[in-house]
Amino acid sequence: MKILVVGSGGREHAIIKKLKENPAAEVIYAWPGNGGMEEAVCVPGSPTDLEGIVSFAREKKIDYAVVAPDDPLVLGLVDRLEEAGIPCFGPRKNAAIIEGSKAFAKDLMKRYGIPTAAFKVFTDEKAALDYLETAPLPTVIKADGLALGKGVIIAETKEDARKAVRDMMRDKAFGKSGETVVIEEYLTGPEVSVLSFTDGKTLVPMVSSMDHKRALDGDKGLNTGGMGTVAPNPYYTEKIAKTCMETIFLPTMRAMNAEGRTFKGCLYFGLMLTPRGPKVIEYNCRFGDPETQVVLPLLESDLLTVMRAVTDGTLAETPVRFQDKNACCVILASEGYPKSYEKGFPITIPEEVKKDVFVAGAKILDGKLVTNGGRVLGVTAVADSLPEAIRDAYEKAEKITFENRFYRKDIGQRALLAKE
Repeated sequence: MKILVVGSGGREHAIIKKLKENPAAEVIYAWPGNGGMEEAVCVPGSPTDLEGIVSFAREKKIDYAVVAPDDPLVLGLVDRLEEAGIPCFGPRKNAAIIEGSKAFAKDLMKRYGIPTAAFKVFTDEKAALDYLETAPLPTVIKADGLALGKGVIIAETKEDARKAVRDMMRDKAFGKSGETVVIEEYLTGPEVSVLSFTDGKTLVPMVSSMDHKRALDGDKGLNTGGMGTVAPNPYYTEKIAKTCMETIFLPTMRAMNAEGRTFKGCLYFGLMLTPRGPKVIEYNCRFGDPETQVVLPLLESDLLTVMRAVTDGTLAETPVRFQDKNACCVILASEGYPKSYEKGFPITIPEEVKKDVFVAGAKILDGKLVTNGGRVLGVTAVADSLPEAIRDAYEKAEKITFENRFYRKDIGQRALLAKE
């Protein structure tokens, strides 16, 4: 069986490694992949080159495709591949809008009674600035469209809030993504990420996880794409999971069906466990990164089988089981990330830890693996207890070397406190 995975990061590497466990996965192509993906044949190209991807898939007679990143999903790559007769894992364009437009997602939640922060949507800069004069602080300003995870500003002061609106709407800091902005209530409480498999009829949540977005220890520094994760998230109890299923997960799936936008793929719920109950902070139309790097290593069931069940609409008859264990992923990044950083330093990954490493920002140069991004790789450990998983992940991380390497030393500490 020939499989195509679209994407290039640690998330895609985790997906490829899990797919490779099925003997039916004879060859996996990664478009474009990265230099550390030894399990795949990497094909140079852009994930948003829809024409090129469809043409390649036809030429190679791809049997199944997995579209992992948000951009190609929102642009409609799944639609294009399916029209070419290639079955896919991932939502079609009209369903991927749940991440592609925050205004759409907020309106959907409002109309279908799904708990989320109070909000207002603006397409006019003056109206947005006028509203800020009476909005409570802190306040959250979001660019409507995709913005590489950087389109959300938590403003502590009126001036910060005004600057965020001007940057998005007047100065086009996020291009077209900021032409519409969402201004919403600031929520407090523990954050939880829950990925789910859904075929539009059945929804199966995966193991919950806790991301660490800030660059530095103690949740300080700039926001990043994620510096590490643990799973499961100790704040996400069985009781809360039941509430989320009844008030958020199934209602979202049904709301999308009612809108004629049936969602098939991985639907990601970013949740805040507020004093008034769980609320949705955001939806993603795909696997999270680096959440995938702790969730998939805990998956006992065969990923290819589950993905094909999602595509075929047979998820209800397909067992999806997770190990009753804990996982921790530590991201090794380039010093200076998420701002400017140097690239091109050789990476040494000892053979004994390779199976637990998910490479994100690396390439092959003169036959050597070298750094080629801000987040270079993630290393994951699975263990019976969370303290063991954290310890093992850091022991493995210490064995991997490259110049200007940096990582947070406190991944999982908040989760340990929650368990006490």
